[in-house]
Amino acid sequence: MSEGVRVRRAVRALLLDGDELVLLRRTRPDRPVYWTTPGGKVEPDDADDEAALRRELDEELGATAGPLRVVFACDELEPALRRVQTFYACRLRTMDLSRRHGPEFDDPSNGRYDVDRVPCAPTALASVNLIPAPLAAYLARHAADLPSLAP
Repeated sequence: MSEGVRVRRAVRALLLDGDELVLLRRTRPDRPVYWTTPGGKVEPDDADDEAALRRELDEELGATAGPLRVVFACDELEPALRRVQTFYACRLRTMDLSRRHGPEFDDPSNGRYDVDRVPCAPTALASVNLIPAPLAAYLARHAADLPSLAP
């Protein structure tokens, strides 16, 4: 890896609620609307990646999830940043949006984080602008398998 490139490790949930994926519809003033999975950066004080993901689910959704299983990872390189993301299949246990908290909600310039549920099917997922692109490609091939992969 070249000098000066920062590495950002993130964990994300392919969070199933029945036969739907729980996604965040992001509306920001600087780009078109897109959808992403809940999750975020692994912080230095997180005990491990699973603890980081559970913290992120609590912050972004006021949610708890059942057991986690790694099902996909991707590595994207930008000019000064390498994003390493690990995706976990899991099932929603509880969610209380009134409990949402965290730095992303403190600054209105971050835009909106609306919760959407999208059927876990390739055609439904293809109808939204899901990022990152490697995840969208993975789900185009494996969305039907995801419910059997979530513990």
